[in-house]
Amino acid sequence: MAEQTRAQISKDAIQCMYIAMRHLFIRGSYKPLGTSGEALIGALLSLSPEIYGSINDRERVELEGLLYIFQRLPQGIEECRYVKLISREGFQDSNFEALVPAKRRRNCYRIDDEQMYIEMSRGRSDIYDVLTHLTFMYVEAEKIRRNALDHKDRLNKEWHMLEEIVMKIRAGEDLNEEVGFTYLSTLLGRTFEDTVSACKKFGTAEKVNSIFCIAYWLGKRSLEEHLEDRDREISFSKALREKVGHHVYGEKWAHAIKQELDSQGLLDRPIHIISSNMHSVVNTLYGLSALKKKKFASLEALAQHLSQDENGKDQNKVHDYGLKHGLTELSDSSGTNINVQIINCTHITGLVDGEGSPWISSPREDVIIVMDYAFGEQAYETMDELLKPYEKGTDKIPLDVRSINIMGKAGILEGTKGDLMIPDAFIFEGSADNYPVENQLSASEFEGQGLGVYSGAMITVLGTSLQNRDILRYFLKSSWHCVGLEMEGAHYQKAIQAASKIRASVSPEVKLRYAYYASDNPLETGATLASGSLGIGGVKPTYLITTKILDGILRS
Repeated sequence: MAEQTRAQISKDAIQCMYIAMRHLFIRGSYKPLGTSGEALIGALLSLSPEIYGSINDRERVELEGLLYIFQRLPQGIEECRYVKLISREGFQDSNFEALVPAKRRRNCYRIDDEQMYIEMSRGRSDIYDVLTHLTFMYVEAEKIRRNALDHKDRLNKEWHMLEEIVMKIRAGEDLNEEVGFTYLSTLLGRTFEDTVSACKKFGTAEKVNSIFCIAYWLGKRSLEEHLEDRDREISFSKALREKVGHHVYGEKWAHAIKQELDSQGLLDRPIHIISSNMHSVVNTLYGLSALKKKKFASLEALAQHLSQDENGKDQNKVHDYGLKHGLTELSDSSGTNINVQIINCTHITGLVDGEGSPWISSPREDVIIVMDYAFGEQAYETMDELLKPYEKGTDKIPLDVRSINIMGKAGILEGTKGDLMIPDAFIFEGSADNYPVENQLSASEFEGQGLGVYSGAMITVLGTSLQNRDILRYFLKSSWHCVGLEMEGAHYQKAIQAASKIRASVSPEVKLRYAYYASDNPLETGATLASGSLGIGGVKPTYLITTKILDGILRS
């Protein structure tokens, strides 16, 4: 019998993780270091995702991976023995402070010294994302515990010194950092240089505790379980288990959008949906006209300026100008965490583009709905609900959707950060599902702009934190010829196909535009998501894609 390849082993590990996660979710709770938790840990170690670096090293703590997850988990979670995943259950109206991670929009609540509640309202992908991060966190905590004990299970000097340092930090006392780094480096299994570098990164990261405190609490909770049988536990509320998969939040979200269209008399207008961020469409349409006194040489120059506008003065000018020229903003109250902008194009006449030409030479009746990024499977829920007819009393009023435009960040398999990917199909990882796309955008439209442009299929992955090189190389080198990976494309396309070809709630002639820019290259050492954001380098591809989408909508 032929031996399994690394890609096949990795694929099995991903499937094992998701089966285990679904089982534990249905069961209602589990202990991370119990039998079920060990199964998750074993699968994650077997998979060895790129984003988690040295996860398989028994002594060496993976610092970049820890920074990545703590920017996506609530501040202080390392101190908690109990983590509970909940739905939106009224805590937003309580006196508990909502803790929102720096790089993931989810409300979290510290109930007491030992318990953290994390609100899950974005579907299964969100739940799996948190569980994967937590599993990695417990793996690294075990390393710190092992490094803190001698062969007789006695706490070593380095641990006692770390405890003193953390007490000093809490008391606001001065400490000799270099001495602290020396002790900490032993507990982390890292060099002094690595530890100093990590301390600086953690120290400047928003809503993340210091590496001293994180290492101490991870080790402390692990030591308590090992030496005192004080188990840690992850649980799921009954309300969450009942609501997942039923589009509870997506339905409320979509209804609020259609209600706003109705109140403005826009329901019968031609509608264009754009999934993107909440700034590039507004800045592209309104920016040069709003800030015309500054005379920017190009749209890219304007975008660079606005991205570095620290006090937000000019951003506010563009925003206020937009509100006077057809822009309406809908802040989310449904629980999806997806904000929306509605742009009435009858008010856009006269606004200039990056070449100094009017965006619209004569009034158009079109309406643009800009929706913020969805997360994984949530893309299906929100798009599926948005494309359904508006129910007003006993009437069902279909929307005249003319185009659906998806702009996003993705991992690239060939190329580098900032390069572009134009998909012609989506392959759903872990299944035989594939979704061809008649993309109105082509690679040739983006050539000559100083960026790499790649066209081909893209993988819609189950989670960005579960990818490893063996699987990705397979998709790149095999007959799939994939150019990148992202989390929403297949889910969007699944909803669009259902609406246009089965339910007939939108026209089968609806135009589709998909384009992505590379936020990372998981096949390139030092270029994974854990290495940091794209930063200012993301401005050019973002606005280039936005301009091409708006050209297709307004000049077709």
